[in-house]
Amino acid sequence: MTSIDNVHNTHIGGQLRVLHGAVLDIVATINRPQRDETLIREAGIPLDRALFPLLVGIERFGPVGVVEMADRVGRDYTTVSRQFAKLEGLGLVTRQESAADRRVREAAITPKGKTMTDRVDAARERLGRAIFETWDADEIDELVRLMRKFADAVKDEAPVRG
Repeated sequence: MTSIDNVHNTHIGGQLRVLHGAVLDIVATINRPQRDETLIREAGIPLDRALFPLLVGIERFGPVGVVEMADRVGRDYTTVSRQFAKLEGLGLVTRQESAADRRVREAAITPKGKTMTDRVDAARERLGRAIFETWDADEIDELVRLMRKFADAVKDEAPVRG
């Protein structure tokens, strides 16, 4: 191993701790119930806070099955199944047989649900603009590029075995 590799490894080790701390701060902030309540209020939508991340997730990742969504949001699949049923009862999603596996029922967004998530997206943009108002366009572009690159790398990483 060359001395340049040693310097690189030393640098990345320290940076990984800082990066991990930043990711934890972001995840903790995003997962705060108050954040969802703020978005719901800003969007002017009548939706229970517990259903909010599922509706957005179904719109982004759907059609999606209960088990996959439960894994994404860190909830028990039985809880997610009940919440999918509530969203269906509100006319925000439909449940359908999976094209890939007939044993799986997936949730898909309805036009009414899409209208609601569009209002959430508009509210998120209004709130996000305030966060980035002092940033240069190049800084925002670089953040978006690097966050996407990081998210793809993390997503594609093999699961840790333990």
